[in-house]
Amino acid sequence: MATVPGQLVWEIVKRNNCFIVKQFGRGNAKVQFSKETNNLCNLNSYKHSGLANKKTVTIQVAEEQGVVLGTTKTKKQNKPKLSVNKSVLKKEFPRMAKAVANQVVDNYYRPDLKKAALARLSVISKGLRVAKSGPRRRNRQA
Repeated sequence: MATVPGQLVWEIVKRNNCFIVKQFGRGNAKVQFSKETNNLCNLNSYKHSGLANKKTVTIQVAEEQGVVLGTTKTKKQNKPKLSVNKSVLKKEFPRMAKAVANQVVDNYYRPDLKKAALARLSVISKGLRVAKSGPRRRNRQA
């Protein structure tokens, strides 16, 4: 089976697909978001599209405490379930950030998505933190 070039897929899919969410800003300015699974910034653009690009990066919350880093394989594009490499990250934030940067940039995978991947990781890991219970102690120094 021949693969279809990503630019052709994007031209077909960019204006009408089931993942687009259109928001109206001030006046006639439209902002288009996307609910694709492999879209880091949730923007409807070719750079961030999980449908049109062969190499995509996704960062999601794991079922247990942790974060799932997923990258797509370029060989098995016609089998969507088998085309994703998933790795669970359960360490503290600096180690997870280093692992994401190594996976995305150092392997020449998608260096243009480093900033977006680290921003997404930061937001997800901040949401996973558990707040300390009990009243806050005050420092009562005279």
